[in-house]
Amino acid sequence: MAVTRTFSIIKPDATRRNLTGAVTKMLEEAGLRVVASKRIQMTKEQAEGFYAVHKERPFFGELVDFMISGPVVVQVLEGENAVKANRDVMGATNPADADEGTIRKAYAESIEANSVHGSDSDENAKIEIDFFFNEDEIVG
Repeated sequence: MAVTRTFSIIKPDATRRNLTGAVTKMLEEAGLRVVASKRIQMTKEQAEGFYAVHKERPFFGELVDFMISGPVVVQVLEGENAVKANRDVMGATNPADADEGTIRKAYAESIEANSVHGSDSDENAKIEIDFFFNEDEIVG
């Protein structure tokens, strides 16, 4: 396995409940290393751009509104097969379906307020990382 990078967002429902450290601890315990991290208040334009792939879906407006409802923590994670490792520790999108020991099982409030986002492929990880970070902000 190769060391790769992935992108993660700790969403507003988790930052509101002061779970940034708890979520990051679970990521690190899963073998991922945070190589870039910043707490931001996403703008409407950023949220619409980031989630543009969902623009035609009925939940797009609610998703954008949720993502701008409070601060988020955007992170670049590095580790062995980072995308898969992150997705495994996040758990299923619907917390009711998530396995014990996953972030969403432990902290998600609902399918919409599910505490974390993670890239679904190496290609999307690169796109998502580049959306929020300059190369000089990522330090290994």
